[in-house]
Amino acid sequence: MTAPAMVPLRRANGLRVLDLCCGAGGLSMGYHLAGFDVTGVDIHPMPRYPFPFHQADALEYLDRITTTGEVEEYDLIHASWPCQNKARVTAWRGSRDDHPDLITPGKQLMQASGRPWVIENVPEAAWDGTLRADYLLCGTQFGLNLRRHRAFETSWHGGGDLLPPCWHRKGLLAFEHKGERAYADAMGCTWMNKTEARQAVPPAYSEWIATQFHSHETRAAA
Repeated sequence: MTAPAMVPLRRANGLRVLDLCCGAGGLSMGYHLAGFDVTGVDIHPMPRYPFPFHQADALEYLDRITTTGEVEEYDLIHASWPCQNKARVTAWRGSRDDHPDLITPGKQLMQASGRPWVIENVPEAAWDGTLRADYLLCGTQFGLNLRRHRAFETSWHGGGDLLPPCWHRKGLLAFEHKGERAYADAMGCTWMNKTEARQAVPPAYSEWIATQFHSHETRAAA
């Protein structure tokens, strides 16, 4: 396990989240900013991941800790299962069939874990019914100079706070940011390099999702 990067200070809320397929930690950072203690899992080494980290196959890891009961240590399970099976860019390249659908078996394992959960993926995953888009978020809704839509399915089936509609002014494109730092900075992923940032999702998305989880838990306990 490693935690090499400096991370912003935040007020801890005593909750723990397991971030599966965490990449370099964009969404992990959002949960951290919302007060969670974060642990990441990814099949690839992530030397700049800023929190405790396990290099492992996420499906196998979740299956194992569910079987052993270790999953009970976490208050929330998040997963960003690889999106190549759904993304339009892989369809355009004719390589979509080279990538298996991991959302379906991943969701089944998350449901079997007995813990609240969140799945993030590209909007295309919702178009064929693989993913239910309880929330569809864009960087412009959070004041970011970035158009990047992502769908979130949650175990609590949406609801909660409203966000303004996304606003795509002329010239605002997800890949207009040039240079090693510009794109990562636009994402709010300042600890990443450009390649990592282009695979990441802004922390603002999961920080907002975390507030919806808090609201749901509060309502459920009332």
